[in-house]
Amino acid sequence: MRETPDEYEIIERQTPFQGYFRIAKYKLRHRCFDGGWTQPFWRELFERGHAAAVLPYDPLRDEVILQEQFRVGALDAPGGPWQLEIVAGIVDAGEGVEEVVRREALEEAGLTLRELHHIQDYLVSPGGTTETVALFVGRADSSSAGGVFGLAEEAEDIRVRVLPFEQAMAEMRERPINAATIVIAMQWLALNRDMLRRLWLGAQAPSGAEAAK
Repeated sequence: MRETPDEYEIIERQTPFQGYFRIAKYKLRHRCFDGGWTQPFWRELFERGHAAAVLPYDPLRDEVILQEQFRVGALDAPGGPWQLEIVAGIVDAGEGVEEVVRREALEEAGLTLRELHHIQDYLVSPGGTTETVALFVGRADSSSAGGVFGLAEEAEDIRVRVLPFEQAMAEMRERPINAATIVIAMQWLALNRDMLRRLWLGAQAPSGAEAAK
């Protein structure tokens, strides 16, 4: 029994659709755990590109800045198509992921981010797409955040909400949350909030019972 197979063979590659997005189709085979090979099989891949996302967080006020907007892919999802999310955008050719989240934070929420802390990169759905998300938490000033943002030419209508961290966590427990970016980012912040506040605030960081508020 092999620990992890490390060989595959692409037999044929097709492009059934090429538009703003691309559908790729592969005929391939790969090594099995017992050392043999699979039979040749076909798989389709949705080539959407890659994305970057950021959870804006004010460590001084212990507040997160979230947003709600309509998502057509969630028409039949529990809770409906208005999704609670974090800032995100597609990475264009020649663009860095940090550049993307800073640009999108300004466009979607009117925020100028200070420090960025990388959480992780993850595959969105490796069974059917190559898309990855570079996920960050970004230091923001929530004192004047809020309102409605978005680009009219892209039919964006984005409501920005400022919530104390604990209230945001409670809301996530009470309503259907379907977007992986916000789930992963908020869970990471729940585990690393004290560390992040010490990192960004230094001597200003609260301690003890005050940090738990």
